[in-house]
Amino acid sequence: MSDSPAAHDPRETRSPVKQAVEGLGALADLQLRQGAGLIRSIGGMAALFADTIVWCFRGFFRPGVRLSRAALTTQMLRVGVDSIGIVIIVEFFIGSILALQLAPVLASYGQLDQVAVVIAIAVVRELGPLLTGIVLSGYAGASIAAELGAMVEAEEIKALRAHALDPIRFLIVPRFLATAVMIVGLTVIADIVGVLGGCLTSWAVLGVSPQVYVDITQTALVAKDFITGLVKAGVFGMLIATIACYQGLNVSGGAVGVGRATTATVVQCIVAIIGMDAAFTAVFYAFGL
Repeated sequence: MSDSPAAHDPRETRSPVKQAVEGLGALADLQLRQGAGLIRSIGGMAALFADTIVWCFRGFFRPGVRLSRAALTTQMLRVGVDSIGIVIIVEFFIGSILALQLAPVLASYGQLDQVAVVIAIAVVRELGPLLTGIVLSGYAGASIAAELGAMVEAEEIKALRAHALDPIRFLIVPRFLATAVMIVGLTVIADIVGVLGGCLTSWAVLGVSPQVYVDITQTALVAKDFITGLVKAGVFGMLIATIACYQGLNVSGGAVGVGRATTATVVQCIVAIIGMDAAFTAVFYAFGL
């Protein structure tokens, strides 16, 4: 009796064209899944933001609803005061770097003292709020996501709901308000330190008189420069708080899930801040601000 023919692996009979089509299909399926997940995340963040704003208004305008001052103060200290040192270091070096990078170009036109104009406008309108937001993304955003994620894994969020206590009111609102408020104050500090870093570098290395530098800076800056920068900062703070709280509340998978949420928070915050900054810049340019 003859042996039966050996079974052939179906993959061996596939043509290269079929393999390519299947590969493209798998890639398209992956992209669609990722796109659907992104849309769900954006929708969830929008819903969380709306609920947080509603509770903020209730806390401020409804006598029966009070926000915890102790919780708000604690979060402001964690988000704002603890971040002052790193913001000062980053912005001082940014001011120094700008002065040294701009000096050769401006010196070639005989306008070395105008380095003050470029540094002042760049820091106040752009780099102050942007870099402060990025620093807080890694410092405060990651901390908020990890803390809320740990609460989820310890079932503390479920315990709040079991006692008819809304987690958004007691956990999210203090973190949201603290981040949105303190980033504005940190941006003011960042603006001052960035200009100071440029001034000291220009004086020590480039030979520009501090008095001349200060006079030129005062002439170059107007009120709208400060206002646009602070508006950006406030929006960046709300973005950081919303993303961090959403990621923290949706943690799953134990300690590994907390780590994933922390990483996702930092990445998404930085991307969102840069994208929002580009949108702000386009709008301000269109309206001449």
